[in-house]
Amino acid sequence: MTRVARDFGDTMQKEAVPAVSSDVVFASSRFPNYRIGANNQIMETKDDPKVLSMKEVVARETAQLLEQHNRLSVRDLASKFEKGLAAAAKLSEEARLREAASLEKHVLLKKLRDALESLKGRVAGRNKDDVEEAISMVEALAVQLTQREGELIQEKAEVKKLANFLKQASEDAKKLVDEERAFARAEIEDARAAVQRVEEALQEHERMSQASEKQDMEQLMKEVQEARRIKMLHQPSKVMDMEHELRALRAQLAEKTRQYLRLQKELTRTKKGGENISHFYELEGNETLGSYLQIQPCSDNAPEVSECSIQWYRVSSDGAKKELISGASKSIYAPEPFDVGRVLQVDVISESEHVTLSTAGPIDPAAGLGTYVEALVRKHDTEFNVVVTQVNGSPPTESIHVLHVGKMRIKLCKGKTTIAKEYYSSSMQLCGVRGGGNAAAQGLFWQPKQGHSFVLAFESERERNAAIMLARRFAFDCNIMLAGPDDRAPLGT
Repeated sequence: MTRVARDFGDTMQKEAVPAVSSDVVFASSRFPNYRIGANNQIMETKDDPKVLSMKEVVARETAQLLEQHNRLSVRDLASKFEKGLAAAAKLSEEARLREAASLEKHVLLKKLRDALESLKGRVAGRNKDDVEEAISMVEALAVQLTQREGELIQEKAEVKKLANFLKQASEDAKKLVDEERAFARAEIEDARAAVQRVEEALQEHERMSQASEKQDMEQLMKEVQEARRIKMLHQPSKVMDMEHELRALRAQLAEKTRQYLRLQKELTRTKKGGENISHFYELEGNETLGSYLQIQPCSDNAPEVSECSIQWYRVSSDGAKKELISGASKSIYAPEPFDVGRVLQVDVISESEHVTLSTAGPIDPAAGLGTYVEALVRKHDTEFNVVVTQVNGSPPTESIHVLHVGKMRIKLCKGKTTIAKEYYSSSMQLCGVRGGGNAAAQGLFWQPKQGHSFVLAFESERERNAAIMLARRFAFDCNIMLAGPDDRAPLGT
């Protein structure tokens, strides 16, 4: 039998340990926390306010879940409820273990009290008083243990209630997840059906477009065949014969024109028989738009043309107005649209001679050029194939480019690359090349802006003159006078 020390009873306060039956049950949740102090004195420890019990932690988590319910997604909410359910199950298991431990403590206390009761009957005197005090301490511990058991039972009921609540919430969350999933699946199925309908509509539209294109192509082929049949009925061989006759007549007309100019020059030379200076040089070439004029020496005593200073002028038909053609200082000059209806004059100056030559009459327009330009005016943009022979005065690598003459601007392109593009402005210049050999009639000078210029060669004289007239027509519509360097031609020319 265990003997209780004498000084153990001296430290107890009798009035603090009332006699209570061991069968009394108090609402308690835990066994009292205590420690053994000096002289084997039992000292209760105060609970740390900072340390929360499992019950308080679960309550706080539940409050946070309820607060975050509106912000969490359905899946996160279900996960939170499942975690809470697991925590409740853990609490229930801990409460069961505590209940078992408490039962073991009751048994031990009861055995200790029975041992002390039996010891009390066998001792006397002061030892008996010590045993009675020990019995009182055991009964006090039993009361506290019973109180803690009551609290544990109450906590167990609350935990069970919380577990049921979390279980129900988890089931509701799962149900909500299933409903949302079913709704999402329905939405996906509706979207797939809509996409399928759109695809079917597009396929139907494509089939109808292909059928319509095929029908249009067949109709066009029928129209072409009908046009060919009508052309054959009108004896196309006669049309070809007429074209050959027109070409022969044009050649004869050009020859007659040259003879006329030669005779006119001889007549002028005869009238000036006493003057020998004018016989040094003469102008050769057709005095018409689309050709070029060239200074040729007609005397062995004439100085070399390359050693002379040359300047071309544009003179009105009545001789009242004489304009200097800026840049026209070569022995070859190709008339441009500004020169139509005017007389061209050139000064040939050497160290000893000063010769002035003039055309026999005003420069004639090119046949059919006006009609061709009027047809191009109706278009928004006209393309001309050109070769760039100079850029800013330097010869580049010659290659095929496309010159776009539009109603608002001029653009030079090579393939898909834009070389230059400018709107009509007062700084833009456009005129025929003033010198440049036998190809001067096909050359064009274009300055989009100051410090940037091109020399372009066209496929024919007709296209070069048409491009000049078309660009000046569009520029005039924009209140811009488009001419060559230092030209002062009237608007609308």
